[in-house]
Amino acid sequence: MSTVVAQSLHVFGLRAHVANNIFFFDEQIIIFPSGNYCVKYNMDQKWQKFIPGSDKSQGMLALSISPNRRYLAISEIVQEKPVITIYELSSIPCRKRKVLNNFDFPVQRFISMAFSPDSKYLLAQTSPPESNLVYWLWEKQKVMAIVRTDSQNNAVYQVSFNPQDNTQVCVTGNGMFKLLRFAEGTLKQTNFQRGEPQNFLAHTWVSEDKIIVGTDTGRLFLFESGDQRWETSIMVKEPTSETKNLEKIQESESLIEFPTISSPVPSHEQVILASGHSQLVLPQVFAIAAYSKGFACSAGPGRVLLFEKMEEKDFYRESREIRGEPAHFEYLMYPLHSASITGLSTCIRKPLIATCSLDRSVRIWNYESNTLELFKEYQEEAYTISLHPSGHFVVVGFADKLRLMNLLIDDIRSFKEYSVRGCRECSFSNGGHLFAAVNGNVIHIFSTTSLENISNLKGHTGKVRSIVWNADDSKLISCGTDSAVYEWNLSSGKRQTECVLKSCSYNCVTVSPDAKIIFAVGSDQTLKEIADSSVLREISAFDVIYTAVVISHSGRMIFVGTSVGTIRAMKYPLPLQKEFNEYQAHAGPITKMSLTFDDQFLLTVAEDGCLFTWKVFDKDGRGIKREREVGFAEEVLVTKTDMEEKAQMMLELKTRVEELKMENEYQLRLKDMNYSEKIKELTDKFLQEMESLKTKNQVLRTEKEKQDVSHREHIEDLLDKQSRELQDLECCNNQKLLLEYEKYQELQLKSQRMQEEYEKQLRDNDETKSQALEELTEFYEAKLQEKTTLLEEAQEDVRQQLREFEETKKQIENDEDQEIQDIKTKYKKKLRDEKESNLRLKGETGIMRKKFSSLQKEIEERTNDIESLKGEQVKLQGVIKSLEKDILGLKREIQERDETIQDKEKRIYDLKKKNQELEKFKFVLDYKIKELKKQIEPRENEIKVMKEQIQEMEAELEHFHKQNTQLELNITELWQKLRATDQEMHRERQKERDLEALVKRFKTDLHNCVAYIQEPRLLKEKVRALFEKYVQRADMVEIAGLNTDLQQEYARQREHLERNLATLKKKVVKESELHRTDYVRIMQENVSLIKEINELRRELKFTRSQVYDLEAALKLTKKIRPQDVPETVPSEDVCSAAPTMRLNEQEETGRIIEMQRLEIQRLRDQIQEQEQVPGFHPLAGIRLPSLVRSEVDFEVQTN
Repeated sequence: MSTVVAQSLHVFGLRAHVANNIFFFDEQIIIFPSGNYCVKYNMDQKWQKFIPGSDKSQGMLALSISPNRRYLAISEIVQEKPVITIYELSSIPCRKRKVLNNFDFPVQRFISMAFSPDSKYLLAQTSPPESNLVYWLWEKQKVMAIVRTDSQNNAVYQVSFNPQDNTQVCVTGNGMFKLLRFAEGTLKQTNFQRGEPQNFLAHTWVSEDKIIVGTDTGRLFLFESGDQRWETSIMVKEPTSETKNLEKIQESESLIEFPTISSPVPSHEQVILASGHSQLVLPQVFAIAAYSKGFACSAGPGRVLLFEKMEEKDFYRESREIRGEPAHFEYLMYPLHSASITGLSTCIRKPLIATCSLDRSVRIWNYESNTLELFKEYQEEAYTISLHPSGHFVVVGFADKLRLMNLLIDDIRSFKEYSVRGCRECSFSNGGHLFAAVNGNVIHIFSTTSLENISNLKGHTGKVRSIVWNADDSKLISCGTDSAVYEWNLSSGKRQTECVLKSCSYNCVTVSPDAKIIFAVGSDQTLKEIADSSVLREISAFDVIYTAVVISHSGRMIFVGTSVGTIRAMKYPLPLQKEFNEYQAHAGPITKMSLTFDDQFLLTVAEDGCLFTWKVFDKDGRGIKREREVGFAEEVLVTKTDMEEKAQMMLELKTRVEELKMENEYQLRLKDMNYSEKIKELTDKFLQEMESLKTKNQVLRTEKEKQDVSHREHIEDLLDKQSRELQDLECCNNQKLLLEYEKYQELQLKSQRMQEEYEKQLRDNDETKSQALEELTEFYEAKLQEKTTLLEEAQEDVRQQLREFEETKKQIENDEDQEIQDIKTKYKKKLRDEKESNLRLKGETGIMRKKFSSLQKEIEERTNDIESLKGEQVKLQGVIKSLEKDILGLKREIQERDETIQDKEKRIYDLKKKNQELEKFKFVLDYKIKELKKQIEPRENEIKVMKEQIQEMEAELEHFHKQNTQLELNITELWQKLRATDQEMHRERQKERDLEALVKRFKTDLHNCVAYIQEPRLLKEKVRALFEKYVQRADMVEIAGLNTDLQQEYARQREHLERNLATLKKKVVKESELHRTDYVRIMQENVSLIKEINELRRELKFTRSQVYDLEAALKLTKKIRPQDVPETVPSEDVCSAAPTMRLNEQEETGRIIEMQRLEIQRLRDQIQEQEQVPGFHPLAGIRLPSLVRSEVDFEVQTN
């Protein structure tokens, strides 16, 4: 065996033509066929595990998983023979449990399978012309039953078991709907098909006896016990502009994954023809799946319908239509190729794989993260692809043109097209400066820098099938269908070496790293080693055609692909014998193979549409080391227009974030106001109810006390009565006990007499029964003898009649035999009845004895119980009568109180519910505010830049400080005058401090009182204590006197301060005239800045309108519109967003002016403080403008 080992890592592909080709193993893992494997894929952790198919398999046909998710059945063709392999999924790794390959009936292939509900039986349907349905006990490989489902060679699409019955089976196909039941070793049809035959494509069981069936004409049928109960049609109407607006559907309660089609898959041409109809299309129902409320079905490409069961009826109605849009469906993995993959290529600087396929798509994969990077579909088929070593460009050969394209961040965009039709091979050079493209039998060489055709290599007489560059890009090797392998010198454009063998049509060629040896494979089932225009060695393929070959960059490993989908790993130098490792990977001929630049991974593609990645190991199990460690590049191509569009989108999103922030703040304020009002109302209501309840409690307590006194008196009376009655009862009971004892002795005597009588009766009965039996036996024996004599006579008569009448003899014998049998049966029945009656009588006698003994025991026990119970009964009756009256009265009171309590509890529960809803709403708003704050961070960076500009403006204001120093000198003079007033102010401040301390004490005491708000008595006492502590009549009189003195002193000081303020204002007016020129200059600069801001905003609005038009053309509005308005904002708030934005813009224009005025306002505040100095008088009609409001607005904006 070879020392080179390849281990499968990941697969990108799905076998769409396998029946029942995808299903869930558990909630996270799905199973689907890919190549010759079944893949277990974990949707959360994104790993894959492989279940290998059979060796020499020619492809899977159908899958089935058992209901307990323990077994997996796979139908395959192995060496042109059908095989069913059953795997045990519970074991790790999955192992084969049974292989069914020996059949006693003719079969070509199994096209559909199903496990029974208990997973013991397997149902399999064969293909026409046999069309046999086989019922297996698969663990013992025993065929329980077999039946032919169709004799007209019609296709059968699906078979299934009743989910609750192992014996009932359903089969659907073209013109076929059959229900079969397994009984007595055969499958018998239980239904009769009526009406016109339909092409039934799929079915599912919705209950134990109901089945939903779909047809190729878009019709659904409901069958109950084989009879049609309901029918509907799911015609597709093209959506108009009005219906598109009505297609917004809320999210469903649960997502239903149902198995894919087991009926024939429509071809690409059929889908295109179906989409070409204008109004009505006939959808084909390929799949149906049942769920708890009803069922779901496919209704054509990209369309799924949900049906729910109608209440009180057995019919279903369409509840929802889901179209294949990203809003409704998400890719489970990623979109895969659906046809043969024709091109494969890798690059050096990135972990990328480029593939193209006959499904008219080009896909870029990442083999490191196992994801799909880019994907684009075209109108023409793609035949070949090559990826630039940098990973930024790709050249693709289409049916009409050769296109050189950029790999952008989210698109594959063509930037150069060449008129090379039907290009089947293309390849970039190892350095990336050249690329070669094949047009029939001519090879064109192009430059990637100048994008021009450098040279054309002509020499092949047939089509060129493969080209490869050597390591230094100085040579190009090609092979074709003309049995020739050429080595081209690119500097001269001529052939350097050639090797022509007429017996072989080459498929693929590769060259060793030193460019000395060429390896070629072709139709002659050999691998050729060519050097210097001659074949050095030919290694046999052992009856298989090699379709692809690749050699590692180290030159130590060779991998070849075969026409049966296998991969062979060999070590160089090539072995002469059969020394290689063979892996069954694909289900079709391998088209391309490639190794990554570091020789770590092998990539293979085939006609089955699957891409496999393999990990390559050496003989010791270690991975092949890289020749040089180079990190993968992370750069991505992005066009300038895309960047500008994204920048513009970022600006718009920032403005929208600001709008949303303002709207949310406004809404929060409104809601806070509403909630505060509601809370006040609720607190008022609760306080009123608390007061009313307190009064009621007091009334009830007084009533309770009164009732307690009355109950105590009543209980004392009852106790006296009870003691008297007990004495009387004791006397009476003693007398009764004596009487009962006498009665007991009498009963004992009676029981003894009864026993004697019963024994006598039993003896008499035994004697009479024995006599009767003897008489009956004698009587019946005499009758039997008489009958026997009569029979003998009758037989003699019959013999005489038989001689005379032969025809009547037969009838008479039959009649007589019947009569004899009837008579015998009658007498036998009578004997049995008599015997049974005897046995019954014996049993009854035994039962009577047992009953008699049990009755005696019961009599004794009951007499004792009666004596004890009578004493207790008499005692309790008196107590019960007295307590029942009390209970009735208390029950009435309890009912009344319970009613009041229930009413209060209902109100409290409703209020709690409202509070919970409000708290949930508040939590949602808090979360949205946090997200908006995260989005506002870039805006804060802009604010920092603005702050730096503000600091520069503050530097300009410093010269105002120098001019204001003169004012400070004048202020020092005023300080001397203020010293006198300061002393008086200190006194007043001391008084204020005392009052503030007293107020603080009062607040603390008041806060302590509020803690007793639930206890009215303690609250009342605390309030009285506060009143006595802080409110006194003498204090009230003193405060009133002090108030009059303070008012007079306040008026005197006010006049004095107004005079001082007037003088200061005169000085300020004089100085303001001096500084007016500076103010005018600053105002002019501000006006010019405001004009520039307005012009920029107009340009911004104009550009926004242009961007919206472009987005509509590029279909980007769908992505932007859901982010414009949150779900919780009502329409009125949305309308108010525009005016609030205008207010923000106007306030932002005044920010610079307000920052400049801050320093001026500080000076004005100092001047206002000095207005209180005596000696100054205010000027009439002159007041400084207030900037407090603007400062508050500025602080709100900055916060």
